[in-house]
Amino acid sequence: MELTRRSLVVYGLLAAVWLLVVIWQIEEHARVREAARTNLSNRSKDIANTVSACIRGMRFRGTVWQDRLEPLLQELVHGRSNELVKASEVVSIVLLNAAGEPVASAGKPVDLSQQDILQKGERWGAHTVVFANPVDLGVSLISQGTTNPTVVLPSMSNLTNSFEPPRGGPPARRDGRMEGAGMPPPPPPRPPEGEVRPGERDGRRDGDFWSRRLFWLRGLEYEDFQQLLQKRAVHGLVLALSTEGFQAAVQRDLWLRAIIVCLATISVLGSGLAWRNLAKSSELQIRLVRASELNTHLKEMNLAAAGLAHETRNPLNIIRGRAQMISRYPQIPPEIGQRAREIIEEADKVAAQLNEFINYSRPREVRRSVLPLGPVVNEVVRALSYDLEEKQIHLQKQGDHLTIEADERLLRQALFNLLMNAIQAVNGKGEIVINAEKRGASEAVIEVRDNGPGVPPERRQEIFKPYFTTNRQGTGLGLAVVQQIVLAHGWEIECADNPPHGAVFRIKHVKLAG
Repeated sequence: MELTRRSLVVYGLLAAVWLLVVIWQIEEHARVREAARTNLSNRSKDIANTVSACIRGMRFRGTVWQDRLEPLLQELVHGRSNELVKASEVVSIVLLNAAGEPVASAGKPVDLSQQDILQKGERWGAHTVVFANPVDLGVSLISQGTTNPTVVLPSMSNLTNSFEPPRGGPPARRDGRMEGAGMPPPPPPRPPEGEVRPGERDGRRDGDFWSRRLFWLRGLEYEDFQQLLQKRAVHGLVLALSTEGFQAAVQRDLWLRAIIVCLATISVLGSGLAWRNLAKSSELQIRLVRASELNTHLKEMNLAAAGLAHETRNPLNIIRGRAQMISRYPQIPPEIGQRAREIIEEADKVAAQLNEFINYSRPREVRRSVLPLGPVVNEVVRALSYDLEEKQIHLQKQGDHLTIEADERLLRQALFNLLMNAIQAVNGKGEIVINAEKRGASEAVIEVRDNGPGVPPERRQEIFKPYFTTNRQGTGLGLAVVQQIVLAHGWEIECADNPPHGAVFRIKHVKLAG
């Protein structure tokens, strides 16, 4: 079935709807993916706030022991410390100082060499995502305007190895506290000349600043104390979270979008097939109505043709008989005998045209039966074998061995007229091809090809009209009869080119048996 303009518009609209659904699902999947990323980023902020709250709860005078902090971080990593943190969600936690160096950590090691973590604040990997969040430890401002950070102190042994305690000071106990804690603290180390030490104003000590320091920090030199603040003060937090939940949510949404696209595809294809069947049914109904109208018209013409045949055949037979009698008289001159024979030939031509007209005007009552196409073609070819041999025309039979539903008498007449038309069009030593092929599961096509002069494009529609012919000896009713038979069966016939030259008459929509 050829595509009409209306069918192309409908198929185009269905394709546009399908494309809009696909684009919509792609955008929705991108939105869900971005929402999942944002949700994971917000989770990292909540976990960072939880870590900050834990550190603030453990802090004593601005310091936190690493031996107490890291077990808490390990519990956060394993998800047992807080209901906010799910098990296996946090892969690792790293506390950083101002220089971006780790102060305390828990879980798997994190590669901090890449600058995109600290610059962009996050780094997405195949299975984990790393976030860099500032730590809100509730720091306060001292009188000079600088912040009072939280210092993560290592174990006592590491601290005493790194910084020697003040000479003459109280000895340390097993729990890390100093004996003689009630003794007044020694004076703080003097800063270099010209430098104002934190906790002093115009050379005077600010006792409040040093009273907040622990005993083991009072004996440190000023430079050592500043170095301790730089290396052990907490300024940032790096969290490595698992992306399994993120990937699972994205995968579920992707499956959902794929199912929606598949359903949309099935709907569009089903709509397209439904429209195709509707258009095909409408076309078949139009052809049947056209054939019915033509059949009614032919029935009306049959009455006039019967009367015309009755009124014309009798005088024509009388004329032909009288001419035969005259031609058989031996006493007549040769010239009169020749004239009598010409009358006989002209009468035969008129009788042939009259027979074709009666045949054209006869109603086509189709009596379908299951019949193989090959024997019908062979019978028609045998009937025209004399004409084929006389003009030395080579005829070929190609295609499949088909069994169709048709009226055998009408099909034989249609093929006879098509082959006779091809024989008249082909010159000496020409070629004619009869081809039959399947087109689809229930239809076939029958073609009669020749290598004659062909039919001009502007005359391919008029060639099936009654009394239109390009052959001087033709009556112009042969192809009109073929079209009647084809339409009565519900088929179609068309005339097309047969490259490099010639014509092809193609009968379409022939119904296969079974």
